[in-house]
Amino acid sequence: MKIFKNALLFGFMFISALNVFSQSKVTGTVIDGEFNQPLSGASITIKGTTKGTTTDFDGKFQLSTEVKSGQIIISYLGFETKTISFNISSNSVDLGNIVLLTDASQLQEVVVIGKGIIDVAKERKTPIAVSTIKAVEIQEKVGTADVTQAMVNTPSVYVAGQAGGYGDSRITVRGFQQDNTAFLLNGQPINGMEDGKMYWSNWSGMSDIANFIQIQRGLGSSKLAISSVGGTVNFVTKATEKSQGGFVSMGVANSDYFKSTAAYNTGIMKNGFGASVMLSHWQGDGYNQGTRGEGQNYFISFGYKPNDRHNFNFLITGAPQSHDQNFTKRISDYLGFGRKYNNNFGYLNGQYISERTNFYHKPVANLNWDFNINSSTSLSTVLYASWGRGGGTGNYGSGKRSLSQLNPYTGSNQNTYIDFDQIYANNLADSDGIGTSSNYAIRASMNNHEWYGIVSNLKKEINDNLNLNFGLDLRTYNGDHYRQITNYLGLNGWTESRPLRDNTHVVPNPNTLPSASNTVNQSYNINPWYAFFNTADDNQKVDYDYSETISYGGVFGQLEYSNDNFSTFFQGAISNQSHQRFDYYDYQDQYQDSEKVSNVGYNVKGGAAYNFAEKHAVYANAGYYSRQPYHDNIYLNFTNQVNPLTENEKVLGLEAGYTFKSKIFTASLNAYRTTWEDRVVTTSTVLTANTTIGTTNLLVGDIVVSSNQGVKQVHSGLELDFVLKPTTNLDVKGFASVGNWEYNGNAIRRRFDENLNILDETLTDLDGGKVGDAAQTTWGLGAKYEFIKNFSIDADWRNYDKLYANVAAKDNLELPSYDLVDMGISYKMLVGKEKQNSINFRFNMNNVFDEVYLSELTSNIKTDAFISGNSGPTYQSAGRVYKGIADGNQGYFGLGRTWNFTLRYNF
Repeated sequence: MKIFKNALLFGFMFISALNVFSQSKVTGTVIDGEFNQPLSGASITIKGTTKGTTTDFDGKFQLSTEVKSGQIIISYLGFETKTISFNISSNSVDLGNIVLLTDASQLQEVVVIGKGIIDVAKERKTPIAVSTIKAVEIQEKVGTADVTQAMVNTPSVYVAGQAGGYGDSRITVRGFQQDNTAFLLNGQPINGMEDGKMYWSNWSGMSDIANFIQIQRGLGSSKLAISSVGGTVNFVTKATEKSQGGFVSMGVANSDYFKSTAAYNTGIMKNGFGASVMLSHWQGDGYNQGTRGEGQNYFISFGYKPNDRHNFNFLITGAPQSHDQNFTKRISDYLGFGRKYNNNFGYLNGQYISERTNFYHKPVANLNWDFNINSSTSLSTVLYASWGRGGGTGNYGSGKRSLSQLNPYTGSNQNTYIDFDQIYANNLADSDGIGTSSNYAIRASMNNHEWYGIVSNLKKEINDNLNLNFGLDLRTYNGDHYRQITNYLGLNGWTESRPLRDNTHVVPNPNTLPSASNTVNQSYNINPWYAFFNTADDNQKVDYDYSETISYGGVFGQLEYSNDNFSTFFQGAISNQSHQRFDYYDYQDQYQDSEKVSNVGYNVKGGAAYNFAEKHAVYANAGYYSRQPYHDNIYLNFTNQVNPLTENEKVLGLEAGYTFKSKIFTASLNAYRTTWEDRVVTTSTVLTANTTIGTTNLLVGDIVVSSNQGVKQVHSGLELDFVLKPTTNLDVKGFASVGNWEYNGNAIRRRFDENLNILDETLTDLDGGKVGDAAQTTWGLGAKYEFIKNFSIDADWRNYDKLYANVAAKDNLELPSYDLVDMGISYKMLVGKEKQNSINFRFNMNNVFDEVYLSELTSNIKTDAFISGNSGPTYQSAGRVYKGIADGNQGYFGLGRTWNFTLRYNF
């Protein structure tokens, strides 16, 4: 690290010492044409060069140049790019007010430039496959759903899991799941440090605070050494607003959903300070049974601009929430009890209780500093932190009891809703009131963390055509994981004992090695605000208690050349990541600290673009990643034992594209091929029958986790998106993606239970199997028509095909294709003096025709498959099928027709 600091200091001194030539100045002010207000943050560049700047809070800019005449390009996400000629007769020229109009198409150019930490495609000349979604569309389309709903009309993007509950959706990009798609918040990485996953319930307020979302499919434009195998999704939040004002809004929806929001901005005052604040509350019963939820969102931002060289912005945002969850079920269960069936809840003395509740509070804070060192050198830095507290509840002990009901579809009785009255009575009958493994309580699996990091980027414009970026990315993370009791259900406490492991990591014989026991009697509230400020004492933890520390340090650099028609770039990054695990519950004191593991990873990317005949552009990019494995794959089966098979995952990406843009029509065609090997994939399933795996007997409702590693994936495909604007009041847009995503080779599968005990290990042939969890072929068409000024109707149609089960299998199960249609109505009524305020009305209806479809499956059962039941082997589904799928398969039906309405007053 000392060597790197010295090198960074030397590089900074070298760049600062470069010759500075006599320059002229171009000045002007950029105006938002819709609201007639200054536009802060617009990119200003001299055509054919990399020399550029951005507008300040008042929309003003000043650009130094050695040339006396030329053209400047003014661009901003969501606005039409404008090119203006200039001639300098003396030492400066003022271009006056430059008005930018909204680009209703939302399809952004790929040949763009910019600065700083936030690598959005509109701010670079390096072309990529990209889609940008503005705040207006996010707020209109998301409604009551997760922010992932805003991305459904994007090529090669598939959203699933909505039936699990509020915040339980998942997104895949080009067939790669969330742990292989990089998610950034204002340029800072937000994928989980332990497993790379995203939990959208922690980001339930994102639709309120996002200024725009950019989905960069494939290699992406980020300079960081991040996991952009499938792509990069960058959420750029609102900063301190430039003008005074605010809004209040109210929303209602199906399933008794209600949301209220209020925001106020001071605007940037004469002293350079400004503040923006937003607060919201939401609650609802959930689309499916037993998926109630409630939460809040807060966003506080402070800005300070002391002069033209420095700009500071601090923000903190969080979304404390709790929501009850629905797990996958057999198709036969849904057909018998309804598509909204969920058996994770019950009643105690008539009061609703859920066994499975997710609760979490994760504030995120960052401090941004933009420093214009001189006319050709700038430094952008973000210092960030997050603190997560919360977890998920579930059953503890084997004393679970469920109601037995007749399934009208199968004609047989089966266990359904949880019988909490019987459980409570059984617990009361315990002689001493202290529960053991034969009783039942509700526990919470806690996942707390603290995460701190810094990202800094120095940009030097070497000349009009060449610029250099280099910087650093440092992160440190500490996670704590344990279980605590949240509801004893009539018991006075809980006691358990366990043998303590030594350095062999196996469960020892309690007769020959030490053991430990403990009794707990405290219960803990699952309110996310309570959980954030209160943690269990060590003597009140059950089942497990371990933590990990992950440290990450990386440097990156990029060299980019461009002129009027041609641009090329080379980019590289290298990082070191270290891991150590500490197990305080299952190990003897002297063996609680694991071996420390460090891995070096790197990536290199390069590409070029050529523009011809004004309206046409082609590009090609290539990149290679040597990516360190995630923490959860380094240590075997959640013990301190290091996995000897783990190595860096290798990713090779190749892509090329063509873009056409005219005044009324824009289209992009992209081709890609990505290979991913030495990879690890983990899935889980809920047992629907008593089953024996290895030597372990498992019960209905138990969760089995499967870890597959060693197999190679090859993803290739074509993507098309277009926008047609034949008249000023009609927008037509569409997309298509045709992919071929397959496994190559064999996989090692390890299965373990919910308590992290290994069950078995097998070698599986996956060669040629289809990758599941996302539709490989998708089509979409949408239109928006403005009948009269400020009144419009829009509709979107999507078709999903070649969707396979979310399992790793050679002969994977293909789900039926399906179509969805969404519609919306918007009206903006101008009010107040000079019509500066507005009242916005928005109504959405999703799945207008109430399409019945399977959105995902987590099993791969054929009609002639059988499983082991209580009375021996029995044929799964008894030959019954639903749309060609054996009804013993587990999964989710997609949501039926839903609606939401929002009323918003802007002032």
